Amino acid sequence: MTEPSGDPSDRLGALISVVSFEHQDLVTDLLTDADLKTLKHLARKGTPENSLRALTSDLSYLEAWCLAASGQVLPWPAPESLALKYVAHHLYDAAERERDPNHGMPEDVEIELRSRGLLRTEGPQAPATVRRRLSSWSTLHRIRGEKGPFAEPSLREAVKRAAKAADRPRVRNSRRAITRNILEDLLDTCGNGGPAAMRDRALLLVAFASGGRRRSELASLKIKQLTEEEPVPADPADPESPMLPCMTIELGRTKTTDAEEGAAVKLIGRPVEALATWLESESIKDGYVFRQVDQWENVSARGMTEAGIAWVIKSRLKTAGYDVKDYSAHGLRAGYLTQAARDGIPLAEAMQQSQHKSVQQASEYYNDAEAELSRAARLMG
Repeated sequence: MTEPSGDPSDRLGALISVVSFEHQDLVTDLLTDADLKTLKHLARKGTPENSLRALTSDLSYLEAWCLAASGQVLPWPAPESLALKYVAHHLYDAAERERDPNHGMPEDVEIELRSRGLLRTEGPQAPATVRRRLSSWSTLHRIRGEKGPFAEPSLREAVKRAAKAADRPRVRNSRRAITRNILEDLLDTCGNGGPAAMRDRALLLVAFASGGRRRSELASLKIKQLTEEEPVPADPADPESPMLPCMTIELGRTKTTDAEEGAAVKLIGRPVEALATWLESESIKDGYVFRQVDQWENVSARGMTEAGIAWVIKSRLKTAGYDVKDYSAHGLRAGYLTQAARDGIPLAEAMQQSQHKSVQQASEYYNDAEAELSRAARLMG
């Protein structure tokens, strides 16, 4: 089977159209057309693919919603009243909507958005979705050199109160974490197969052991980011213990770091061995680490897409007998932190590998793991 494909630049024009430097006063006197072309190219290249995809998707939605809700094209800068209208249309009280059809998003606006395939959820949207779109809207304003209303206290307070009224529980990207025992089941499905199986085995081990790497980071991983290191002892406290292969992965720019920060993680043992087997079997010496493999087991020079990586994980879960509705690719990232907590690894040490910047976010997995081991939860066990 071939993996799904996707091109984040399909709607690049929509984003580049708002990357505007021409409005600045000095442009006409100092910047040539070539300078402007260079600046726009850098703006595009400086945006990670997943961020670019999110920005273009959110821009499309905002444009369609504004036209349906106001009969006008999206203005720049957006007035505060328009941002508040967006909140009122998307974060409302579902119970009140049943009593008052005029509460929340107007029916004609909802019908228009659904007809265009832009609105799929029933009822108010998740607060996280609304906050993300407001953040994208703010980012697009900054790209254009506009301020926008997004720091206004009235808007922040409206979002805060509307989120409480919506009363929707926070849902994680993956309902269940892919912990070590589940990962072992997925690895068993790879067996001793051909190129796709070898690739998938290396992909799963590297993704988990490197701290639960994101799909975007795995899809863009290049050979030049890998450095073979001297073997290290299996037990750091016992220099006489068996030696294991070691490798450094230079992460470059990630969701939480910039390329200049020099973020890197170590791989030790099985992940290094699986990765070496995959690369050596296909004589991969440069370019993408994880590559597309077609249904005839032909290995492409093209790297896997994020959608392709998600498809591999879902496919392996299904083959291993798991309900794929309970898991996602993010389950590997959640699983790494959950397993680290169960194994007694300090949170700071695990975060160094996962590259989480938020202690609050990372500690949620530790709190869940501690609750599972709690005697207090076993009083009636």
